[in-house]
Amino acid sequence: MLRIAEYDVTNLHNAVRGMRNPMKSWDRSDSTLRPDGSFQLGEADLSLAVKLCNAGSDHRKFLRQIFVSADIEAPLYWWKEFDTYKVGTVANSTSTMHKIHAQPFSTDDFSTDQMPPETRAVTETLVAHLEDLRVRYLESKDKALWYGMIQLLPSGYNQLRTCTFNYENLRNMYAARRNHKLNEWHIFCDWVQTLPYAADLIVKR
Repeated sequence: MLRIAEYDVTNLHNAVRGMRNPMKSWDRSDSTLRPDGSFQLGEADLSLAVKLCNAGSDHRKFLRQIFVSADIEAPLYWWKEFDTYKVGTVANSTSTMHKIHAQPFSTDDFSTDQMPPETRAVTETLVAHLEDLRVRYLESKDKALWYGMIQLLPSGYNQLRTCTFNYENLRNMYAARRNHKLNEWHIFCDWVQTLPYAADLIVKR
């Protein structure tokens, strides 16, 4: 399970202006602002952007100046793989250390969509035990019970993080993960494809 609830793309206009700095070709820029205030790449600017993308990472530095912020909810086993991408990404997560006991445990808190029925039954038993630990901890404040929740928490537990990327990060992530066996990566890569000009700047190789 992976959900992306809120996201936006910013600084595209500044990145495109900077893209033309090396050759001082600002007069050739043909991008415009739409009536709603969004930025529309012109044909000349898009052609140059694609050319620079194809020329390699040293030439497509402007991609690092196109920013994406997104709220992503995904299981811990997916976040472990996501954390491979540390350079140029930032994530602010909900805290299991501080807030694991703040609300009742439910199977809705876990990714179970790919489980066979017998595994889901085990998960439901585990969730019931976690909820028992939580209730007892709230009553007693016994730290051993808190540790029980933390150490027993399975990697299918869903966590929300607000993440910041740039288009260069996403280009690398898309290339590396688009054929991954985890369904969550396919959902993520499908979302990347929907971003403005992703077909030319991120997906296209």
